[in-house]
Amino acid sequence: MEKIDIIKTIKDGCTLGFKNFWPLVLTSLLYVITCWIPYVNVGTTVGFYKAIIAIGKGEKIDPLAIFNKENYAYFSDFFLLMGLMCMGMIVAGLLFLAPVMAIAWMFAFFFLIDKKLPALKALNLSYKATLGEKWRILAILLLCGLAIGIATAIFAWIPFIGWLFVLAITVLSMAIMMAVESVMFNHFNKKADAIAE
Repeated sequence: MEKIDIIKTIKDGCTLGFKNFWPLVLTSLLYVITCWIPYVNVGTTVGFYKAIIAIGKGEKIDPLAIFNKENYAYFSDFFLLMGLMCMGMIVAGLLFLAPVMAIAWMFAFFFLIDKKLPALKALNLSYKATLGEKWRILAILLLCGLAIGIATAIFAWIPFIGWLFVLAITVLSMAIMMAVESVMFNHFNKKADAIAE
C-alpha cells in the first residue's frame, strides 16, 4: 500500500474541514465544555472520536451524538487502553522513545471504536499500520501546527481586534485538525484492513 501523501492529506483535510465546518466546530465546543466532567467525559470522548471517524467515511455528523448512550459501551475498553498506553509511554519515556510511541499508537482509540477491537489489539494494529510512516505523520502534524501558529502570530499583532482574529483562527483550526486527523485515519484504516487480511 502507498504511504500517506503529506500535502494531499493536509489539502484533503482542509477541504473536509471547510465542508463540515459547523458540525465539527460544534462537536469540538461541546467536547471542550464537557471534557472535564467526570463520567460524562468518557462518553463525549468516544463520541468525539466517532465524529472524526464518520467524516473520514463521508458521513454527516450530528454534534449532539457525542452524548449518545452507546458511547458508554466502550467504558472499560477505553480505560484499559488508556492504562496500557500510559504504562507503555512511561517505559518509552525512559528509553527516550515517547514521541515515537505517541505517533505509533495515535490511532489506537480509533481502531478500538471503529473496529471494536480489544485494547491490546487496537494498540498493536495502530503500531503496525503506522510502521514506516511515523515521519510522514509527524510532518503532517508539524506543518499544520506551524501554519496555525504563524497565522495566529501574524493576526495577534493587529491592534485592538487582533484577538478576534486569533479566536477565529482557533475555531477554524479545531475543524481543520479534526478533518486532517480524519483523513489520516482513513488512510491507516485501509492499511489496517490490508494487514488484517
